[in-house]
Amino acid sequence: MEGDAASPNILGESKAGYILSNVAEVVERILTFVPTKNLLRIASVCRLWRNCARRVLRTQQRLTWLSASGSSIYEEHVLLRTMAEDLEKVYLLPQTALLMVNGENFNWPFSYRQKKARKCENEVASDPVEKLRRLLPTTCDVVGIVASGIVVTPSGSPSSPPEEHEEGEAGFSLLFPAMDGVTIRPFHFCKKSLSESAMEEAGLINNPDLKVVLMFDYETWKAGGGCFLNKLLEPLSQNNVLIVGGQVERAFSNNTTCCSLGSFGAVGLTFSGSKIQGATVLVDQDVSSPKAAEATIQRLKAANIPERNTMGFMFACVGRGHKSYNNQRNVEATAFRKIFSNIPLLGFFGNGEIGCDRIVKESYTLSETDADGLQHSFTTVMSLVHFG
Repeated sequence: MEGDAASPNILGESKAGYILSNVAEVVERILTFVPTKNLLRIASVCRLWRNCARRVLRTQQRLTWLSASGSSIYEEHVLLRTMAEDLEKVYLLPQTALLMVNGENFNWPFSYRQKKARKCENEVASDPVEKLRRLLPTTCDVVGIVASGIVVTPSGSPSSPPEEHEEGEAGFSLLFPAMDGVTIRPFHFCKKSLSESAMEEAGLINNPDLKVVLMFDYETWKAGGGCFLNKLLEPLSQNNVLIVGGQVERAFSNNTTCCSLGSFGAVGLTFSGSKIQGATVLVDQDVSSPKAAEATIQRLKAANIPERNTMGFMFACVGRGHKSYNNQRNVEATAFRKIFSNIPLLGFFGNGEIGCDRIVKESYTLSETDADGLQHSFTTVMSLVHFG
């Protein structure tokens, strides 16, 4: 609809109609209670509402997450159905999405023959990666991984007990809006695409504002994979940069042409900006009791990171979990919740971990190491990232 105000046949001739078509302060206040998808629809009513909606969107700078676990009643991963329903209720416009799922009931990638056959099937049976992309805005950068197990905090409450799903369906989608003072860049490299210019474009090198890197490698156990990973890690290892992640089963991103099926590579996100703070500790393979795990995670408190707009990440070896704690489950996630009562925890169980004891805040570095010292097995990397 054109014009500066909504027409009478929409808002009526009442005083309320007059206010809603002329008083921006009132309209803007009301729109703060409207989920983003509806907000974008409302923005088409008139110029006033469009401008108010844009201002409201700029204020929505707190990241959020959607998570799911348990078997889906549909022929798809449980996270897909949860996202289809819950994206209608979120109060932000995602600019970047980090998705993690376990491999159960997430049948991807498809061969050419499978894709051709699936053209005749209904949407539920389609490629799950394509369905994820359709659920999110076309302008949203997507980085996704498939891992052996998933760590989630139930959607909606950052203080809910986090859950370690070593088996069974589970997954989450971490949604980042545009945030003042924070630059987020995705990357996806394989041996064909890795170059100094590509690393610079991703913000991995020659970037004095870089604070945190989330990096997930896949198939790097193959010949040449170790050198490839070291080339990525080496520039970061001696800098005051927090780097965390691990080895996963598969990965996907908006860059669908990066590498051929079966080749090694890495995906991730770089976070730059003065508002970002981070800290990480390494739960060593010798830690085998709940008390010792809690004592290790307690070291994160030294960073004094605010809990608001902060995310916790847990990247653990598939050899840990209940196997490290005399068959007790959820030990490390429970220890995290005891120490940080209001920070959501997300992550996975993988085949190798990236990280070390390090605090990134102002110019203080807790630990320095080389590229080899950032790579581990039978450990857990527990970290906090604050976005201002």
